[in-house]
Amino acid sequence: MAFDDVDFEGRTAFITGTSRGIGKAIALDLADRGANVVSTGKTVDGREGLPGTIVETTEEIRERGGDSIWCQLDVRDDDSVRTAIDETVDAFGGIDFVVNNAGAIHIAGFEDTPPKRFDLLMDVNARGAYATTHAALPHLRESDRAHVVTFSPPMPARPAPGKVAYALSKYGMTFIAQSLAGELAADDIGVNALWPVAAIESEATRHFGMGTPEDWRTPQIMCDAVAELFSRDPRDCTGNAFYDEELLSEAGVDDFASYAVVEGSDPGPMSARLFDPDYER
Repeated sequence: MAFDDVDFEGRTAFITGTSRGIGKAIALDLADRGANVVSTGKTVDGREGLPGTIVETTEEIRERGGDSIWCQLDVRDDDSVRTAIDETVDAFGGIDFVVNNAGAIHIAGFEDTPPKRFDLLMDVNARGAYATTHAALPHLRESDRAHVVTFSPPMPARPAPGKVAYALSKYGMTFIAQSLAGELAADDIGVNALWPVAAIESEATRHFGMGTPEDWRTPQIMCDAVAELFSRDPRDCTGNAFYDEELLSEAGVDDFASYAVVEGSDPGPMSARLFDPDYER
């Protein structure tokens, strides 16, 4: 099934962490579908060895005929978040979609995770999603098609030895999303979590040595999953913690081969098993 006919003309998407990777791919994809896109993150000036900036993402969207602004944003700074939200509303008149993509990664045992690193993970992941959604909420209530998504996994009822801080911060995002969905049930705002089954090719997977290209899928699978999610009625689709494969299968996708980075490979469920070692397709 193709998602070429999914159209978000006139909608506005506020996306955190769009300098590169999944965040940038989703920014470009939503813009190609007609949405106004707000490109946000900390990277405004290019850095050696780390490709991409939020400015370049906005420029690329505009070159492709889309409408975008960029806002420098640190999700740990409440004033920064509020300023970016205000600039978004000034530019586009409102907000329809919030994509909580910005994230910090540190997969290590307890002794190798000092409290300052724990604070960073919690501040960027769980608290960052909370603060961004909190600032956007008054404007989401004005939309007739509002969706919020956090990129975080379903919460298995088990501990996470070897990665307690990272797991807690990511589970926190999902817990916030599902709890907020209950609070906003009468507001027609869909709030969901989304997580890939296989590892997604990005600077993060390369930097942290998460497999090889044969183990990866392209970010397009997450783009298509977000498009499917945002095309659903928020009154009927809220409070879920989806895997990308699950969401796309419901939409009629039965062959995921086109998403493989290496043609002919069959990436395993590395990302799902990061949090659920017993996960099986």
